[in-house]
Amino acid sequence: MPGAAIETLLILQDRDTRRVGLEAQLKAVPSDIALVERDINQEKGAIETAKTGLRELESKKKILETEIGSAETLLAKYRTQQSAVKKNDEYHALGHQIATVQGQIAEMEGAELEIMYSIDAAKQKFANAEAVLKQNISGHEARIRTLRERGQNLAAELKSAQEAVAAARLPANEGWLRAYDRMAVRGLPAVVPIRGAKCGGCHLKVSSEVESAARGKGDQNLPVFCDQCGRIVFWEG
Repeated sequence: MPGAAIETLLILQDRDTRRVGLEAQLKAVPSDIALVERDINQEKGAIETAKTGLRELESKKKILETEIGSAETLLAKYRTQQSAVKKNDEYHALGHQIATVQGQIAEMEGAELEIMYSIDAAKQKFANAEAVLKQNISGHEARIRTLRERGQNLAAELKSAQEAVAAARLPANEGWLRAYDRMAVRGLPAVVPIRGAKCGGCHLKVSSEVESAARGKGDQNLPVFCDQCGRIVFWEG
């Protein structure tokens, strides 16, 4: 069975492991939120893109309406002039101009009608897409609220875990604690059992001297280290 010094370090290691895990989870929260915020921006960007397409169609329609209005004004002018001329050649020339403008108006009205159909289709498509995108955004925002709440909970848990670690360090032997800290800073676990003559950390075979010392045949007031990875080792019995 592990000695009292090892038991103390194992308790500390268990609490340290929890602390490290909570720190990693808390550290991940901001990046998780950033990823969700990126998704929200993408959804909003899709809405704006759809709005831009619709606005472009409506702008084309207004331009055509203006051009049609100008052409109709010109047409009325030609008709007024035609009714006032006396010469046949002038009358026919104006008739040709009237026919040309009428053709232009008909062409523009056809284009306007096509744009109106496109606008109706775009509005319906936009309305459907916007509903889905807004629902997605709502889901993302709920996810962010959950993540922020999780961050608050993790912060509270971490504070408690840090206090537990501090309490677990108090009864530890100073020399053993220094040895633990040197290894723990490289990564946990820092204290591992020997199983089947192998270190429970690196899983490599320990020397017979290390195994013998871990069995309690050496100075039991000093920690025993794996001669492969440097972890503190103990004999489970």
